[in-house]
Amino acid sequence: MEAANLSVAATGVALPLGSEACSIGPSPGGVVGSTPGGAALPGREPPFSVFTVLVVTLLVLLIAATFLWNLLVLVTILRVRAFHRVPHNLVASTALSDVLVAALVMPLSLVSELSAGRRWRLGRSLCHVWISFDVLCCTASIWNVAAIALDRYWTITRHLQYTLRARRRASALMIALTWALSALIALAPLLFGWGEGYDARRQRCQVSQEPSYAVFSTCGAFYLPLGVVLFVYWKIYKAAKFRFGRRRRRAVLPLPATVQVKEAPQEAEMVVFAARRPVVAFQMSGNSWREQKEKRAAVMVGILIGVFVLCWIPFFLAELISPLCACSLPPIWKSIFLWLGYSNSFFNPLIYTAFNKNYNNAFKSLFSKQR
Repeated sequence: MEAANLSVAATGVALPLGSEACSIGPSPGGVVGSTPGGAALPGREPPFSVFTVLVVTLLVLLIAATFLWNLLVLVTILRVRAFHRVPHNLVASTALSDVLVAALVMPLSLVSELSAGRRWRLGRSLCHVWISFDVLCCTASIWNVAAIALDRYWTITRHLQYTLRARRRASALMIALTWALSALIALAPLLFGWGEGYDARRQRCQVSQEPSYAVFSTCGAFYLPLGVVLFVYWKIYKAAKFRFGRRRRRAVLPLPATVQVKEAPQEAEMVVFAARRPVVAFQMSGNSWREQKEKRAAVMVGILIGVFVLCWIPFFLAELISPLCACSLPPIWKSIFLWLGYSNSFFNPLIYTAFNKNYNNAFKSLFSKQR
């Protein structure tokens, strides 16, 4: 890799530092902007290899799938009345941020990847717009994941106090705070003069490289919500383990004779009602049904958090360590980490719809109506 970089440098093709996603946009060198060995003729675009074409095709498919899948989720929530409530408004907010990532951020990042030396040739204004949407949408997507985790946590651990009205207010507040904080992080360089992202002389477009802004943006966009989701899932795991263990012990330990005598008529009455109305049989198994629902919600939150961490932590670790040690990763790895983070917008709708059969039924109904 070092030899390749030296070869490119010798031919006069610059390898500028890229902007950062979610607080830092695309990275230097790029996944698709170089040839084997880094050889390129001065003043010419480097030729595309077969590997480059395959990578570009894969990235285009990722962009299209991310956009279409999140758009399908949004349309379904808007058209199905049963989804006009919590927690589907949190899912809609996440899908909106991920749609914007696929529509406004990823295509321009791919264009930047394809340019020789990752030069930005679309002007200063579009550079600022791109960076602002990059930071805004990715940060909102990350914080929406944290909001979903918080909602699941309160639903499981405080289901008596966390009423429908309280849940509606909490979700509306979390959505408002998510987008407000994301906008603050995205627009801070423009509003407060916190560095310049566009370099006309070297044709570079990147988020402000001010060290103070780098710490502020990475902490606000990733490390703070990461701490929230890890703490929340740890609490969910403890609460679920305690509750399921307590119910198991109750099922194993024999009841006192007095309790058995008192509950015997009630059980007999339930049998009579169950013979007349099957609905009562469902009420008898209400605890079991709630346990299954809580377990499914805990598994969904765990997978959502796990994928979120795996997608974003390589990128943000690199972005935090690099300024502190005055070192830099090879361009190819920076681009890989960047697009791995973008792919989180593709996985989000897959996860929270896979654990909710209502979405699958709504998708089938939506497509059947279109026919």
